[in-house]
Amino acid sequence: MTLLDSEGILLCIMRKLPSVLARTLTSRTTGSPVLPDMFEVRNKLRDIVGASTNWSDHVQAMQERKALHTLLAKRQEDLPARRMKDSYLEVILPLGSQPEIREKYLNVHNSVRFGRILEDLDSLGVLICYTHTKQEMQPKSPLSIVTALVDKINLCKKIIYPDCDIKFTGNVSWVGKTSMEVTMHMLQLHDGDYSPVLDATFVMVARDPENKRPAFVNPLVPEGPEEEKIFKQGELNKLRRIDFSTASLLKMAPTAEERNIVHDIFLNTLDTKTVSFRSRKLPPNSVWMEDTKLKGLQICHPQERNIFNRIFGGFLMRKAFELGWATACSYGGSRPFIVSVDDIMFQKPVEIGSLLLLSAQVCYTEKNYIQIRVHTEVYDANTREHHTTNIFHFTFISENEVPRVVPNTYGESMLYLDGKRHFDAVMKEI
Repeated sequence: MTLLDSEGILLCIMRKLPSVLARTLTSRTTGSPVLPDMFEVRNKLRDIVGASTNWSDHVQAMQERKALHTLLAKRQEDLPARRMKDSYLEVILPLGSQPEIREKYLNVHNSVRFGRILEDLDSLGVLICYTHTKQEMQPKSPLSIVTALVDKINLCKKIIYPDCDIKFTGNVSWVGKTSMEVTMHMLQLHDGDYSPVLDATFVMVARDPENKRPAFVNPLVPEGPEEEKIFKQGELNKLRRIDFSTASLLKMAPTAEERNIVHDIFLNTLDTKTVSFRSRKLPPNSVWMEDTKLKGLQICHPQERNIFNRIFGGFLMRKAFELGWATACSYGGSRPFIVSVDDIMFQKPVEIGSLLLLSAQVCYTEKNYIQIRVHTEVYDANTREHHTTNIFHFTFISENEVPRVVPNTYGESMLYLDGKRHFDAVMKEI
C-alpha cells in the first residue's frame, strides 16, 4: 500500500466506535441533535472548574477551589464505574455553515491551520474526561484534569478544507487509577457525508483541586467484544510507551544495528584525501544537522491561559507545530504536509509570564519524509535557569524528495537515531 494515492490522500485505518456511543452535549430542539461547538466546549470547561473569565480574578477563583478537596474520593473503589458511551461527545466546528469563524482557522494555502486543530483536540480531550468523572450532585468538579501526553495523531488527508463543517467525536477508551486515555476522531463534511480526517489518542491525568497531587478517577467498564478490544488496546498503548521510554537513548546505548548506522554515516563523511578522524566532508545532496535549526521565543501572556491559569497546552502544541512546519518547509524547499504527531510529553507546566524558548530541528529524513523534533523550555530571568517543558515529534511529507540530514557529533547521532525510531513507529502505524 502506498502512503499517497493519486489524489494525494494519506491512507490510514480509522478505528470505528460502536454506534451505541451516539450521544451529544445538548438537547434536541427540532428532532435532530444540535451539536455544541468549540466555543461551548471551552465555556463548559470553565463552568465545570469554576474558572474566572477575568485574569484579575484568577487568584480568588483558585482559592475557592481549595474547598473542593473534601469531595475527592479516598479510593477508586468508592467511585461509580462508567461505560465508554457515558463519556462520548460530538462537537461541531462549523467552518462551512458559519463563515465568520473561518479566518481564525485559515492558512495562507487556503486550508485549515493544523495548529488550531491541535488546540481544539486538547480542549475536547479534557472535556471528555470531565464527562467521564462527572458526579451529578457536584456542580463543580474537584478534579484538575490536564494533558499528560499526546500519544499519537495520525492523519488520513493531506488537506483540511476551510469551507466545510468539521465534526469531532471522542470518548474515554482506557482508565488507570488516576489517568485516562481519550480516543478522538475528526471528520469533515463532503457531499453530505462526514469522511475521516484524523485519529488521535491523548492521555490525561487527574489531580487535586490545586493541581498538586494525583486524584482517583472513575473506573471504566467495557461492554461487548468491540469495547473490550478498545480497552485492551489502551493497555497495550501503555505498555508500548513504557517500553519506548525504557529503551530511550538517554538511558540505554544504541542497538547493534543502530551503532552500525551511525558508523556508516561517519565513514561516508570522512574526507578521503586526509583520512582523518577530525576531517569530515558532507556527502552530495546532504545537509549537516546543525544547519537545520530554527528557533523562536514566545512571551506567555494571560490571553493564552487555560482554566487552571497556566499556559494552555493546545497553545504550546500550536506554536511548536508551526515552528516545526516552518523548519520542514525551509528544509524541503516546498510545502510540507503533516503525516503524524506522536509522543508529546508535558513534563512541566508553563506559568503565565514565562519566556518560552522553542527550538526546532530536522533529525531524520527518508525519501520525501522529514522528521522534526521541537524542544521547548522556559527561561526564568530571575534565576537564569532553563527548564524543559515539552519535546514534540512531527512527521511531515514533502512534495519532492528531500536532502539527507547528516549528524556530525555523537549527540546529533543520538538525535538522528531517536528521530528514526519515531519515524519507524509512525510508518508501522499507517
